[in-house]
Amino acid sequence: MAGCGAGTPFLLQLSLLLLLHLGGTLGCASVTVGSPIVPLGSAVTASCTVQRELCRGLEQGKVRIRWMLDNKLVAGSQRQGPGGTEVSNLTLPRFNHTQARLWCCVEWNGTKQRVGMAEIRAGYPPAKPLNLSCVLNLSDYGLTCQWEQGTDSHLPTSVVLKCTGSRAQEVTGCTPREGHSHCTVPRRLLQLYRQMEIWVSATNALGTAESEHLCIDPMDVAKLDPPTLQSIQSIPFQTDCITLAWDLAWGTEHMELQCELRYRAPEDSAWALVTGISGRAGTAQRCGFLFGTQYHFQMRCRRNSASALAHWSEWSPCRSYTTHEKAPTGKLDAWWGAEPAGTGGWLEVQLRWKAPQQQEANGRVLGYRVTLSPRRRGRDPPTVCNTTHTQCNFSVPVGTRRVYLSAYNAAGESAPTEVVLLERKGQPLAGLRAVPGGEHSLWVHWEAPLVPVTAYILEWQRVTVEPGHCSAFWQMEHDRAATTALIQAPSHAPKLHLKRISKSEAELCWESLPVDMQNGFITSYTIFWANRIADLASATVNTSLSSFVIRGLKPSTLYKVHIMASTAAGSTNGTSLTLVTKVLDDTEIQFLFLTLGLVFVVLMVLLICFQKNERMKEQLWPSVPDPANSSLGKWVPAAVPQVSPGGSSQSPPSTWPL
Repeated sequence: MAGCGAGTPFLLQLSLLLLLHLGGTLGCASVTVGSPIVPLGSAVTASCTVQRELCRGLEQGKVRIRWMLDNKLVAGSQRQGPGGTEVSNLTLPRFNHTQARLWCCVEWNGTKQRVGMAEIRAGYPPAKPLNLSCVLNLSDYGLTCQWEQGTDSHLPTSVVLKCTGSRAQEVTGCTPREGHSHCTVPRRLLQLYRQMEIWVSATNALGTAESEHLCIDPMDVAKLDPPTLQSIQSIPFQTDCITLAWDLAWGTEHMELQCELRYRAPEDSAWALVTGISGRAGTAQRCGFLFGTQYHFQMRCRRNSASALAHWSEWSPCRSYTTHEKAPTGKLDAWWGAEPAGTGGWLEVQLRWKAPQQQEANGRVLGYRVTLSPRRRGRDPPTVCNTTHTQCNFSVPVGTRRVYLSAYNAAGESAPTEVVLLERKGQPLAGLRAVPGGEHSLWVHWEAPLVPVTAYILEWQRVTVEPGHCSAFWQMEHDRAATTALIQAPSHAPKLHLKRISKSEAELCWESLPVDMQNGFITSYTIFWANRIADLASATVNTSLSSFVIRGLKPSTLYKVHIMASTAAGSTNGTSLTLVTKVLDDTEIQFLFLTLGLVFVVLMVLLICFQKNERMKEQLWPSVPDPANSSLGKWVPAAVPQVSPGGSSQSPPSTWPL
């Protein structure tokens, strides 16, 4: 209700309000609209009719009609209607509210009173439901369907899942709960192994929309429980093959099932998939597995149906199996160097080789053997080296032209790789250069030689400040036409160990990385340390060192430390180490205990001396006379007057004669 106009007497305004309220505005005016629900953004028309004789206090005088949309004043036209009524018409060209109230008000002498109201809603026709899909649950044989509702229509919308071809022979289905887009058709309304037509219907005041219709046999969309893998075995005569056996889920034994098997090794990023397996067969065979390798297996099934809507079961629980080993195969990449071993006609050979790949190792390699002749049936050749490393130094007589290198595991030994100890010096490669290949690699380029080659050996060394301490690394390129090779940066960093710690220092140590983890030559190590308040510090350490002392630490403080290995191509961080400095150093702790011990000894000596030295006792604790034992304490007067409790003196009995 609007405020009073200026100068309007208070009693006159109050009387008008009481007349309109007590006389009752019900039936005083009527509001009609073209449609209470309209498309959003369309025009809205409304009409308000005021019957003067029903509005007490408005029988006389001019009646002015005003419109308000919620709390906003809107303009309409006004005319006199039949029977002394006043009529106002309103047109809103674009109604952009999803819900609003349109009020009809009367104004008399500057005061507005709401006498009629119409509620208007606006929105859109319902959106078409999308992606309808259904699943038959075999536990209760209920058909659960779900869909996407689409954009909001801003209007009350009823959604129903409908189906025909059911037992009821008419359109049936289910109604989802409010705010949900799925519901379940119970078993009593389904006809299994028969085609049913299923769709979703959405209806509001502006129209109806239906989803695409599904024509399915409910059994075609049954979601089965996964099978159970029972056993996995290697086939002895086909050593790269395995046989799997499984049991089908309960309730699916009578069905024709189509199954899939997937497997992978732990280091593999993707699964290998085997399709087209008959579920009722119970067993399957697969070949092409690596020897001595652990694999994870899973299986799933679905009903064998021509329908593209058939659902796969979940994958079965994972089952692991390790294939049996086989003797290593293939040749080992080897490289060597030699120099005379003093006198005596011996040659010192430094032989290096690369560990075989998994597909050639056929299990876990236990070691490598170097012999002077190939192994023959019935006798073992002389062995010059037997090691678990990928390099070996040994002496052979001058003139030895070949040695034989082999790898072995628990299943046997590989065929020997012949290493020819014959150096033929040719022309060096031209145009050798190296450029960064990324954060962790280097590309090495060279020009192809004029003569044919068997392979290329790429060798590089770590540069150190101390002469004679260079460690050489190498790799073999078998591509005869290659003119480039990639050197990888380190894939690991050394693991830090705490060797000693005090209140201000910490000594760290680490072990050098194995050659196959360096992926190049390490140029430096960097030690980083920081406390909880992020005081970060670092130090670069030469690769010839294997320990470092951090100084200037704060006492009783927690620090995190890690090491970074760097090559010319990049760096790799190692695992972090957490340490806490001491409150006191060992020497300070020893001094503290020594001081406390000396103080204790001095106190004990003083106590003993005090007990034995009377003169000192007299000086520190002098003797005080005891009044009870003095002569004065023993003296008693002949007659002492006694005082009675009442305050009067009482004399002792008289001893004088009468």
